[in-house]
Amino acid sequence: MDMRTPLAQARGLGPAKSGGTSHWWAQRLTSLALVPLMLWFVVAVISLIGADHGAFVAWVSEPGTLLLLVLTIISLFYHLDQGMQVVVEDYIHGEAAKLTVLIAVKGFSYIGGIASLLAVLRVAFGS
Repeated sequence: MDMRTPLAQARGLGPAKSGGTSHWWAQRLTSLALVPLMLWFVVAVISLIGADHGAFVAWVSEPGTLLLLVLTIISLFYHLDQGMQVVVEDYIHGEAAKLTVLIAVKGFSYIGGIASLLAVLRVAFGS
């Protein structure tokens, strides 16, 4: 039994006024990707305890490490953006406040992600 109106059924829209399934899947896939990426990152950082700056730069400069770091950063900030969007949409009820916070969250996600990527690339390729 479908509780949606005929118009919502035709549009495929739920109570959130958007499809939502792509957002839901994106959040699930990024969380699934982040499990091995974060495990790898934590183990790698622990193995670098006591290493000097040169060893760290050499580690970041390895192609496999660089690829995994970039994937971790992209997945992490995308997942953060998706998750915070859901929280804001669920718990902030004023439209002006909701829009303001959503813009701030989106800005933080993009700026933080780009800054992190640039920092990793700068370490990997030198300044």
